[in-house]
Amino acid sequence: MNNSYSAAFLLILVFPFNCLLAEPHRTVLTSVKEGIHLESWRMTSRDLQVQGTPIFSVEKVTLHGGKQEGVDLVIIDNGELQIRIIPTRGMGVLDVRTSKIRLGWESPVREVVHPRHVNLHDRGGLGWLEGFNEWLVRCGLEFAGLPGRDSFINTLGETAEMDLTLHGKIGNIPASEVEVLIEEVPPYRIRVRGRVDERMFSGPNLELWTEISTQPGSRRFTLSDQLTNHGSFAQEFQLIYHVNYGSPLLEEGSIFVAPASRIYPFNEHSARNIAAFDQYQAPKAGFVAEVYTLYPLAGEQGRTTVALRNRDATKAVSMSFSVEELPYLTLWKNTNSVKEGYVTGIEPGTGFPNNRQVERKFGRVPKLNPGEARTFHLEFAIHDGQAQVANVLDQISRIQGAREQILEPSVEQIP
Repeated sequence: MNNSYSAAFLLILVFPFNCLLAEPHRTVLTSVKEGIHLESWRMTSRDLQVQGTPIFSVEKVTLHGGKQEGVDLVIIDNGELQIRIIPTRGMGVLDVRTSKIRLGWESPVREVVHPRHVNLHDRGGLGWLEGFNEWLVRCGLEFAGLPGRDSFINTLGETAEMDLTLHGKIGNIPASEVEVLIEEVPPYRIRVRGRVDERMFSGPNLELWTEISTQPGSRRFTLSDQLTNHGSFAQEFQLIYHVNYGSPLLEEGSIFVAPASRIYPFNEHSARNIAAFDQYQAPKAGFVAEVYTLYPLAGEQGRTTVALRNRDATKAVSMSFSVEELPYLTLWKNTNSVKEGYVTGIEPGTGFPNNRQVERKFGRVPKLNPGEARTFHLEFAIHDGQAQVANVLDQISRIQGAREQILEPSVEQIP
């Protein structure tokens, strides 16, 4: 047997064996289809006999008491950071922690509120705020943004009106399927996947599969979503990733950094401070939130990176995403008193958080054809130390390059 035949023969023998080795460990935590719901569960790298990495674990717990009775949490601990995912609340993320930095904020909403206690129509459509305390919560899927009236086609095929509530429904829909996958070969990637459905008779038939993944010992993690229209007709959708930060990244002197072509104030109140849109003040009781809308610029492979750094540029968090997938970015500055929620939101999306009828006029309400799917990928990194922070800020500066960043003095007008 010559060398070429020997190599081919060995490849045939080894390839199936490697494929078997590459199959990840899989545990189903929740499945409507299979009738599964684990109250608690835990697996560690020791259970998998993984050697040569930081000790990591994935755990499922069920919360009890008050408004969080029955809420599921899935906790990834990769040995360097801990990610707490809330399947009961649309697969949002409660917070992310390292030993020094927390991604999250202190909301007046202290519990992880079960959706059964949230009436989205309360206070003129602001009921979404009754459960709002996550680091990351999705806004959508049929609609997002400010509450108000909009038109739709009813079951008789006639144009009718409906009340849109703040930021839609997806953040208050429990996941129907949740599973954990852990690779048993390097790099031992840890993945938590879930499916959340926004469906109704004679209405949207949208399915969201989401996956949060990270590697042991890393300060980076990825969020990947796939949104599919299972209906027989084209379906409008809106999706905004409402990502929220408080202390220690948010403080007096913190700076938001983003490559952008144009930046608009969301309203006349915000317009008065457009020159300082990227700068943060100390907590101030009675502060009225300021909102700015940005058109982000892309770098290599059509992706952009934005960051929030603390006052002395020793700590930062960055977020990277495709401007083709998420072409718009909203900055929400709510530097109210700590008791009222000292927080800023960095929000990439398919549009801005206007009411859907306004966004439709701007052409910012996309549609999914029957059976069509779109994917969205966001990458996050925590930067600790001046060198790491300087490096990511330099990356952002290179994306901006020589392109002008225009601060528009007035609210964007409907074309």
